[in-house]
Amino acid sequence: MQQALFNKKRIAKKELAYKIIINMVMALIAVILIFPYFYMISKSLMTVEETLSSEIKLLPAKPQFGNYMHIFGDKGYGAALLHTMEVILFNAIAVPLSATFIAYGFARCNFFGKKALFAFMLSTMMLPAVITQIPLYVLYAKIGWLNTLLPLTIPNLTGGGAIYIFLARSFIQSLPADIDSAAKIDGAGALRRFFVITMPLLKPIIIYMLINVFTGAWGDYYGPLIWRLDEDFPNTIAYKVFYLLQNKTVAADMVNIRMAAGVLMSIVPGVLFFVFQKQLIEGVAMDGLKG
Repeated sequence: MQQALFNKKRIAKKELAYKIIINMVMALIAVILIFPYFYMISKSLMTVEETLSSEIKLLPAKPQFGNYMHIFGDKGYGAALLHTMEVILFNAIAVPLSATFIAYGFARCNFFGKKALFAFMLSTMMLPAVITQIPLYVLYAKIGWLNTLLPLTIPNLTGGGAIYIFLARSFIQSLPADIDSAAKIDGAGALRRFFVITMPLLKPIIIYMLINVFTGAWGDYYGPLIWRLDEDFPNTIAYKVFYLLQNKTVAADMVNIRMAAGVLMSIVPGVLFFVFQKQLIEGVAMDGLKG
């Protein structure tokens, strides 16, 4: 009896030591991963002299919150933020609505060539985006879309990408088909079954799409950089910050301003992730019955 009790205590001590070691290793990894972001925040609050100093400083002598006001002091920053919100608002409606609508057709409707069309759509995921840039540029130039926000919005009416349609289709297929069949017997048409029955059940995947649409539009500087022709282009916030960093004075001397811009651009996506991380996991897991 005493031997069994001794063995249990020894096992409990080993498990405790194992947990302590694992927690210490995880804490060390967390510190390593968080340190670059901490360093960026610290540099964003330093003076120019401190950032350029050869002496290693982890904390500013006196926090310079004016570095952030320097960015907001740019007269074009407010307009860029407004244009970004316009793109986000349009895509936040267009992408989930069109992606789920197309996915519903693939999941619940029968038509000639459905499997071939779906396979062709999935094959587009294998094409690097750089391959389509030149053809799209020529197309947008011919129809007069260059130097506007239209290339950042209108194409998303086709689902925003094959990955969203694929996820939504898989999610819909995980839902009980009997619900859709019963509504069909009661006389509900395809549109009514989609908007009234299926779409409310797609909340996890829709939230997943919304978050990805927001973060994609918020941090997209490459798109505006391609479709921009001259100064009349309605800049987005990411492009405005990118332009700020390319400014010779800022790039050469104001490292603290560059760091402040990086912190500013990373705050919003970070907050969204921490608030909606449960919905993001559910959206990827595609647990339709739970949704």
